[in-house]
This record gives sequence, C-alpha cells and structure tokens, in this order.
Amino acid sequence: MSEAEDFNARIVAEFRANHGKVGGNFEGAPLLLLHNTGARSGRKIVKPMMYLRDGDRYLVFASKGGAPENPAWYHNLVAHPDVEIEVGDETIPVRAEVLTGEERDRKYAEQAALYPGFADYQEKTDRIIPVVALVPSVSAR
Repeated sequence: MSEAEDFNARIVAEFRANHGKVGGNFEGAPLLLLHNTGARSGRKIVKPMMYLRDGDRYLVFASKGGAPENPAWYHNLVAHPDVEIEVGDETIPVRAEVLTGEERDRKYAEQAALYPGFADYQEKTDRIIPVVALVPSVSAR
C-alpha cells in the first residue's frame, strides 16, 4: 500500500468510527467518502474529500493540491458517473455532473472563500480546477 493509500485508509477508518468526523488536517471540515471505480483498472476505490453542500447536491473540487493534472478520481467519475458517497453514517447513491462556466466559477469562489487553501490551489496551476456536483439519485431523494 502506498503512503497516500495508507493515509486515505486511516481517514476512512476514522470517518466510519466517528460518524463522519475526523481530526488532523480535516478537523471541522465537511468530509465525505466517495466510492468510485477506476476508469482503467475497474478497481473499487474509496476516497475521502472535502465537499460543499449546495441544496441537495454535494460539490467536490478536483484540486489535487494545485497539481498540473486532474486527480484520478475525477477521471473515474467522468468514466463512471453513477457512484455512492458516505456522509456521516448515511450512504447515498449519486450521479456526478461536472459544472461549467459561470456556475463552476461561482461555486469554486464560494469554496475558496470558506477554505482559502482552494484559492492557493487554483493559483498554483494553469488548469481550471473542475467542480463536480454529486446529485442524489431519484431513489435517494
């Protein structure tokens, strides 16, 4: 297991043991667990990430800390948009929809105002960091 996978596994275990709450760098931040399928590998992956609640949607940000490329989970969602998330003790089926244009810009700015690290991530990279809405499936509404 890589260092990143080990870190994620510890966060996932802490999240589940504490009903969606974790400490460390994520303490007090809204966190969800994204269940997705590898676009190439087909492997099932659980990835902890911060989110912004937007009505019934959960917005996630493909920042990858300002890296020049999008994170793997973003490509996975584009290839396989029907996934599940865990929020607190609840598992919710969702469909991923990539936001574009003014809506993307507005929602990214909202996240950056709440968590200034996201503004730093955008400054570090030439790419436009994608914003993905995780929309609960009809059966989950």
